[in-house]
Amino acid sequence: MTIKLLAIGKTDHTDLQSLIDDYQKRLGFYVKFEFEIIPDLKKTKNLSEDQQKQKEGELILGKLNSTDVMIVLDENGKQLDSVNFSQYLQKHMNSGIKQLVFVIGGPYGFSPEVYQKANGKLSLSKMTFSHQMIRLFMIEQLYRGFTILKNEPYHHR
Repeated sequence: MTIKLLAIGKTDHTDLQSLIDDYQKRLGFYVKFEFEIIPDLKKTKNLSEDQQKQKEGELILGKLNSTDVMIVLDENGKQLDSVNFSQYLQKHMNSGIKQLVFVIGGPYGFSPEVYQKANGKLSLSKMTFSHQMIRLFMIEQLYRGFTILKNEPYHHR
């Protein structure tokens, strides 16, 4: 199985990008992992929030294969602790799917079409974080999940 993280817009903080790169490299020891950035929309000044979500949604949906299982990261999604998240990952790996795709939307969230296509919604916290920070948190939680599944000590450090 491949795990893919899709996100809108590049990370412009070099320290944050360095941490993302570190966890991405670590994660590669456990699972095939891809991190794909969808470029920020240009000329959004004249777009409403709904129009921006619609355009971003089209870009997100255009990156999916018909067999992908897509999970959106959403403030109203299901919250899991790290152990339950590791079990969530294991369940998906056991199901035989080819690709599990986690999606971090733009600043206004997702279009109705993305929600409709989603196979689930997860929330990393009730708090609001920047979209750039969520990338790091998600990749770290994926890494943590695999270390839990392998009974490695990282989770308890």
